[in-house]
Order: sequence, then structure tokens, then C-alpha cells
Amino acid sequence: MIPKEVFLSHASADGEFASRLAELLRRHGVPVWFSATNLVGGQQWHDEIGAALRRCDWFLIVLSQNAIQSFWVKRELCYVLRQPRFVNCITPVLIQSCDHELFSWTLSAIQVVNFLEAFDGGCRDLLRVWGLGYQPL
Repeated sequence: MIPKEVFLSHASADGEFASRLAELLRRHGVPVWFSATNLVGGQQWHDEIGAALRRCDWFLIVLSQNAIQSFWVKRELCYVLRQPRFVNCITPVLIQSCDHELFSWTLSAIQVVNFLEAFDGGCRDLLRVWGLGYQPL
């Protein structure tokens, strides 16, 4: 089932990958909240992130060394892990080898979508989470 809206959590240093992923999701009909496209000038960004987290029904977390060091990615994940509605609605997306168990020991219990080898393969596996077929450009 396609999510109502996916929250895309990522470190700002991984923005290029996150932007590409957000575009891919939207092209496949998956609504996504992504800071680079959803935040606009003059907004209180921390309030907007909080509102999006309360509204979204699915959480994607882009895992990398950058994410593990990001205060905000950690905060977003901690919020989501405390919400019962996100049980079975969290998907880690691995883009760089990293010790994500140091970031959160709970992530090791969740199947990771691997983007290490190929973007297309990762996209195919991610879209299968919602029963969607991958349509490359």
C-alpha cells in the first residue's frame, strides 16, 4: 500500500542523493516530505519538520557516516521510534558503509535497503516495500 506521505530523513551532506531519491519516489506516485523542496523561506524549519513528522505515515532514513554524525537525523529517528504508528513503517536506506548500530541499536532489527552497489537496484528494492514496480528513466 502506498504511504500517505513519506518523511525523508537525511544529513544535509547527503542532499544530492536524497534529492534524487525524493524525485524517484514522486515519479512513482509516492508522496514524500523532503526538506529541500518542502521548506521555503521564512518558515520556522524546526516547526515544519515537527509538523511533517506528525503528519507522515512512513519514515525513510538515509544511512551514511554523515547521518550518524547528524544531530537532527538522530532527533528525527528518536521521535519516530517512540511513535507506535511507525511500527513496520521505518525503512533504513544504506548509501555508505557505516556502523548504524552505534547510531541506534534498534535499526539492526529492521531490513535495510541497500544502495551501495547500484541506485537502480536500491530503487527497485525500495519500491517493492510498497508493492510498486521500478520504472527507470
